[in-house]
Amino acid sequence: METIIRPDSYDSSFSDKWINLAEERLGTEILYVTDDFFAEVGNLIKPGRGIFIENKYTKNGKWMDGWESRRKRTEGHDYCVLKLGLPGVIKGFDVDTNFFTGNHPNSVSVEACKTEKVSSDTEWIQILPDTKMNPGSQHLVEISNQEVWTHLKLNIYPDGGVARLRVFGEVKKDWLTIKKGHEIDLAAVENEGKALICSDMYFSHKDNINAPGRGRNMGDGWETKRRRGPGHDWLILSLGKKGILNKLEVDTAHFKGNFPDSCSVEGLLCSTSNSDFESKENEWKPVLNKEKLSSDHIHFFEELLSNGPYTHIRLNMYPDGGISRFRVWGNICD
Repeated sequence: METIIRPDSYDSSFSDKWINLAEERLGTEILYVTDDFFAEVGNLIKPGRGIFIENKYTKNGKWMDGWESRRKRTEGHDYCVLKLGLPGVIKGFDVDTNFFTGNHPNSVSVEACKTEKVSSDTEWIQILPDTKMNPGSQHLVEISNQEVWTHLKLNIYPDGGVARLRVFGEVKKDWLTIKKGHEIDLAAVENEGKALICSDMYFSHKDNINAPGRGRNMGDGWETKRRRGPGHDWLILSLGKKGILNKLEVDTAHFKGNFPDSCSVEGLLCSTSNSDFESKENEWKPVLNKEKLSSDHIHFFEELLSNGPYTHIRLNMYPDGGISRFRVWGNICD
């Protein structure tokens, strides 16, 4: 029987503020790696901090949940190139050496570029200078750079293992690709939508609510703890662009014994991303009255009380539970 060891904790200070642009489900790809002899480079962009399984080995050596190159016996260093799932402005990195304790790199650096396709002529710009790595640790490093990037090169010096790489920032969409009058999901992460705050996310993170596709399982959604007191749970999203609402989609995929009894929706037209959404200066308007929800089902609501324009949406669920995805279909305002 395998003994699985899981990490003790996770510092969510960056993930609470920004989107992980390098998330696998957003379409991030590893394009090239110099060496991943011991552990595949694709592990870098998988969810979670990774695990450790005692006495598990592959034909090449110890099984590790991360990217690990062999011991370098020549000049140079190892690196990998990845294409971000969504272009964006990068605010910080989480370079996690979780469970890499005698085989972590001495240091890492990150270079970036904005291009359609990486080639031998690509000009790389260093955005994270050479940074010392510690064993078995998250390394949260904030940077100051306002450029939009599409590709990254993670350099490890000279070799070793990194469990996960998270690239935190803000999605930047090329809005010129959206034709006038075309209906889009105004709340989608790929359209710069962002889950800002919520009442509770005990079981799963708020950022799942506007992720691409349908939820893969019950953990791939927004789920709160069981409410034992008065009130109800809620979540506020900023729309990627100010828009007119056409219809709403509430998906309770995989939530069968823990879906909300019902939900309602409100809208706000706000000129700032001020986090004081309960201020009397903010006038939330009803968009959808309380509607019953069903388990493991996509609900469409087309008869709305008001259509906007809105910049922010509040999704209320009664009294608690889990919602896999929330879509706000509409048109961008001129």
